[in-house]
Amino acid sequence: MFRERGFLGRGRMNGAAKGAIVGGVFIAMVGGTAYGVYSLVGDAGSGGGDAKGSMSGSAPGGQKASGPVTEKETAETARAFLAAWAAGDDGTAAGLTNDTQAAQSAVADYRKAAYVSKAVITPGTPEGTTVPFKVEAEVTYQGTTKPLVYDSRLTVVRGESTGKALVDWQPSVIHPQLQRDERLRAGTPASPPVRAVDRNGKELTAERYPSLGPVLDALRKTYGEKTGGTPGAELWIEPATPDAPKRTLVTLAEGKPGRIETVLDADVQAAAEKAVAGRAEASVVAVQPSTGDILAVANHRRDGFNAAMQGKRAPGSTMKIVTAAMLLEKGLVAADRPAACPATASWDGKVFRNQGGFSTQGQTFANSFARSCNTAFISLIDDVKDNGALPGVARDAFGIGLDWKTGVPSQDGSVPPASGSAAAAEYIGQGAIQMNPLNIASITATARSGVFRQPVLVKASLDGRTLATASRRLAPGVSAQLVQMMRQTATSGTAAGAMSSVHGSDKGAKTGSAEVDGAAAPDSWFTGFSGDVAAAAMVEGGGHGADAAGPIVAQVLNS
Repeated sequence: MFRERGFLGRGRMNGAAKGAIVGGVFIAMVGGTAYGVYSLVGDAGSGGGDAKGSMSGSAPGGQKASGPVTEKETAETARAFLAAWAAGDDGTAAGLTNDTQAAQSAVADYRKAAYVSKAVITPGTPEGTTVPFKVEAEVTYQGTTKPLVYDSRLTVVRGESTGKALVDWQPSVIHPQLQRDERLRAGTPASPPVRAVDRNGKELTAERYPSLGPVLDALRKTYGEKTGGTPGAELWIEPATPDAPKRTLVTLAEGKPGRIETVLDADVQAAAEKAVAGRAEASVVAVQPSTGDILAVANHRRDGFNAAMQGKRAPGSTMKIVTAAMLLEKGLVAADRPAACPATASWDGKVFRNQGGFSTQGQTFANSFARSCNTAFISLIDDVKDNGALPGVARDAFGIGLDWKTGVPSQDGSVPPASGSAAAAEYIGQGAIQMNPLNIASITATARSGVFRQPVLVKASLDGRTLATASRRLAPGVSAQLVQMMRQTATSGTAAGAMSSVHGSDKGAKTGSAEVDGAAAPDSWFTGFSGDVAAAAMVEGGGHGADAAGPIVAQVLNS
């Protein structure tokens, strides 16, 4: 394989890229052909429309190319872009994308702001119009050099106005964790590092607990200056908004960390890390119902986002815990009373069905809950006669939407008022409802104990912040019936398979599957409790709750 070595920023390629490229490193193997930087950019001249410098775009006879991007166009455009990027030629690289301004800024930042001094980029085997690649780079700042190695990918599309084959520009092309309006930066950060420890004094590091990275970064932003540390030098992701924490990628020079105590449990955290590692786009949170302490937070996501605490997705049938509480408080159902579960139920012109089309006759409400019967809940909307009832119980008894202050950035859930078919959808956790595993774990903890205790990752006494408090407890007897129904779900309902591995008899659960517009498969949700631990997990596109998210929760509960 051809290998051209050099340093970024020493020179820029001309449009013709004649001779050796001094300022970069590029290794490429596409379609079994080895090549280097010398001949890649070639005739990438300027052009109008979507971008300049595209390798392809002219059809026979000088007409603008159209139709799907070809394999040849994908290979040519990808290798030209990667070569220009590796050479530090932001102008040429940007001209090969469909967003020249954003791409040029990002490639320039790679040299000038992220201090990447060397880069070897190795494309993998194309997957249609998508080309994966590996970056092996070095970051040099104030005489210190550290490696930066990661995988990313790009996709080639047809320019709408020019017909040229262009890289579909996304920030993740430069680094997979980069999101919209985020930047790579290196230097001395404003906040000193922190040495976070769990409830027993055991140190929590991103090396040992990889998915804690965003949490540790958030703790650093909030408490770093209050713990007496001194900053070092780092490469980080600069967030799009000033209130979000920086995300450290590489430590170039160690600072002096301050110490901060969390309520996490290292053993539970280790189990959570292991549990999510087997699933893509998976998140889980564990909460202690008796205290509200967050015992573990884990994510396994390509984008590095803390979806466990900051996600906003429809939670599916796990929301039926709240809906059931509302129906129980109104006296419309009881765990041991019969509840109709027809095959379909209509509300405001929309027909709702049970998964698989099942129906039951003469069964109790607890059985409908355990089997996750959608129609048993939706059929009662007319009896409720109050579109604000569900949002009210979610807020007043379960603390949803009360501006939680966990110690790090988090979303505290949303159950907005709705009417018509949208209100019916909310009864089964669809529609405009937004939750994350932290919210659902807290809902389970509240059902378990009967009272909302705002989840915290660090004690409020550390900084004197005021925690959210619900306006009331669950009505007498409601918590006991919720626990009873969740126990039945865990032993003979939809959660029985996943919960069979959980030790002990004091356990309960609820499954959920949430349909997301445009997704090939629904999100998988699962929540459960065992003793004084409640946990909830979500796997984006994971399908049925018991299949993907269920085993994650079971592993955490067993810790």
